[in-house]
Amino acid sequence: MSLLDHITGPASVKALPAEQLPQLAQEIRDFLIQSVSKTGGHLGPNLGVVELTIALHRVFDSPRDAIVFDTGHQSYVHKILTGRHDFSGLRSRGGLSGYPSRVESEHDVVENSHASTSLSWAHGIAKGRVLAGQGSRHTAAVIGDGALTGGMAWEALNNIAADKSLPLVLIVNDNERSYAPTIGGMAEHLATLRTTQGYETFLEWGKTTLRRAPVVGGPMERALHGVKKGIKDVIAPQGLFEDLGLKYIGPVDGHDTVALESALRRAKSFGGPVLVHVLTQKGRGYEPARADEADQFHAVGVINPETGLPFEVAGRIWTDEFAEEMVRLGRERRDIVAVTAAMTLPVGLGPFGEAFPDRLIDVGIAEQHALTMASGLAFAGLHPVVAVYATFLNRAFDQLLMDAALHKAGVTVVLDRAGVTGPDGASHHGMWDMTICGAIPGLRLNAPRDGATVRRALREAVDVDDAPTVIRFPKGNVAAPLEPVRIVEGLDIMADHTDGGAVEQLIIGVGSMVPTAITVAEKLAAEGVRTLVVDPRWVIPVAPELVALAATAGRVAVIEDNLVIGGVGSQVATAVRAAGHAVPVMSFGIPREFLDHASRGQVLDAIGLTPDAITAALRP
Repeated sequence: MSLLDHITGPASVKALPAEQLPQLAQEIRDFLIQSVSKTGGHLGPNLGVVELTIALHRVFDSPRDAIVFDTGHQSYVHKILTGRHDFSGLRSRGGLSGYPSRVESEHDVVENSHASTSLSWAHGIAKGRVLAGQGSRHTAAVIGDGALTGGMAWEALNNIAADKSLPLVLIVNDNERSYAPTIGGMAEHLATLRTTQGYETFLEWGKTTLRRAPVVGGPMERALHGVKKGIKDVIAPQGLFEDLGLKYIGPVDGHDTVALESALRRAKSFGGPVLVHVLTQKGRGYEPARADEADQFHAVGVINPETGLPFEVAGRIWTDEFAEEMVRLGRERRDIVAVTAAMTLPVGLGPFGEAFPDRLIDVGIAEQHALTMASGLAFAGLHPVVAVYATFLNRAFDQLLMDAALHKAGVTVVLDRAGVTGPDGASHHGMWDMTICGAIPGLRLNAPRDGATVRRALREAVDVDDAPTVIRFPKGNVAAPLEPVRIVEGLDIMADHTDGGAVEQLIIGVGSMVPTAITVAEKLAAEGVRTLVVDPRWVIPVAPELVALAATAGRVAVIEDNLVIGGVGSQVATAVRAAGHAVPVMSFGIPREFLDHASRGQVLDAIGLTPDAITAALRP
């Protein structure tokens, strides 16, 4: 049996002699490559933290000691070491989550996979335990250098530094990347730390010299203190952390288990907050993940483990439509500027950045800063296009409301991965954005139904200079082109089964749910119901023309992949009532609950957002 076969929990990891740890690390890497290549998942980040996670479980006593992973996508090794070896259903319904999960294990603490939160979690856990008289229990937080670009991490550091006696160890997993290379002043600072070692050696020299000094506090000691401070600033810029009041240890080789254990034990025994700076290689041990285009191995689909290449070539995705149109707009208009939060490639801004490098701004994992800075760009006469995943718009609600909308800033926000996303689970579904945006005065939101309407929406959005605009589209392959049967007062009529008679059932399809709306209409029409399907495209605010059309129908149904609470259906119902019409409006969308990881189709089926389920609900 392999060493890995004997690992049933942290106690098994602690029991291994140190000389067997390199073999365990290699077995874990082999297991990850073979398993994740079959299911898809976050491969690169986990290959980089194998030795670090082993050391964590040898030094700390999980679950008595809490281990918090920032973002959580690098927790696969932690799952393995805590006894979860069945990766066959990773990120599939009924299988392991791709992130920590309290349902899975008592060793998992934080499930939310949004970045830059771990230090706040760790501070709260450590402080709470001290207040509860459990100060002997330690808390360790693992945060990447990419997540340190998020402002919330620095809010936490500011407060942690003031709690001098907290049993808290903060591990910076520095691999110079988040999804892509980390940018900004913090990245430059950590880069300096990586390349400037020798401060400890200087301190030892200084201590020896001071012991020989004839007079304590005399000229020689004062001179040495000045020299020490000057050299520290030059060769040891860890002063940034130490000046905050945090003990700093590092840099430590993140693939040397002996050095890691030593550093973590020193940190654990200190008796207060300590920051341990660990240098790792994302994708370590797997050549395809270390090559020039290693960022594609941050998260992979099903791949050939030998080559790293996908078995199937992906089709054209929604993001491609946005990416190409942004480049066209960039050539036509010099005022177009792209902004992203550490997601240049995933949101499709790579081609724009190649064509116009001076007009692409990556702010790091800082969505709040992105939206407010974009408002400033708009004030300066530019039109910024801020592209993020829909789930991450939640983090910048206040900035979209108070900085963009209140100031009538011409900012366009493009939301990728909107609606039900599937395998990444509860925190990655883009199911809140239309509810959030519907509460913002002046904001206009467009939900394209296919690639052509993505391009059309973007062009219309960047022409708006007196309010924020939002465009949202889903994950995956782009829908086949859907042409309207006619256009009435700016509304796309997608299907008409009325035979010239009165509309018994008006169905409003929102974005990617338009094909579902068309299918539902066909099913109802086959049963003799006169139906009409409309795609408003601009769904927030509700257009007066849509309200007028609704007033002519016997019933109205709205189908959307957003929360039913506060979504487009809710807004249509409110607008219809406000206009004095007594037409009943039914909303079909996502219930107010967190949805488990599964395929998109499985999730839609579970919540009744399928043609058959909707037809049954609408059947007279």
